Amino acid sequence: MEIREKAEILLVEDNPNDVELTERALKKHKLGVRMHVVRDGEQALDYIFCRNTFKDRNNNELPKLILLDLKLPKVTGLEVLEKVKSNERTRNIPVVVLTTSREERDMVKSYELGVNSYIVKPVDYNKFVDSVAEIGLYWLLMNEIPDYKSE
Repeated sequence: MEIREKAEILLVEDNPNDVELTERALKKHKLGVRMHVVRDGEQALDYIFCRNTFKDRNNNELPKLILLDLKLPKVTGLEVLEKVKSNERTRNIPVVVLTTSREERDMVKSYELGVNSYIVKPVDYNKFVDSVAEIGLYWLLMNEIPDYKSE
């Protein structure tokens, strides 16, 4: 199987170690995808909606997958999720919460807001790498997604 052209993951993660592990997982499993990393919820919204620092980004190139931590500075992951899923242009982008939070209220709220999957980050390095690779394989290869074009 081949990764679709222009496959892109937006990783919203403030922990540099988790960013590095995610990058390693995708490389280890030869998932040749472009990944853009933002470190807080405000940057995530700016990137997705092409504003502020990202105002010159091509509005037609939406991420094919958003990996979203919940515990973020400035704007929380739940707020990012709510804005993405309530916008007509972005609501169909698959969002996978990848977080350390095992709190029931975070999980319930994520699903109420339309998250596609909620995964608690494994502590074990190999399990983390395998989990990220499986997420990438499923959402970028197996899952059918519409072509996102702005009207």
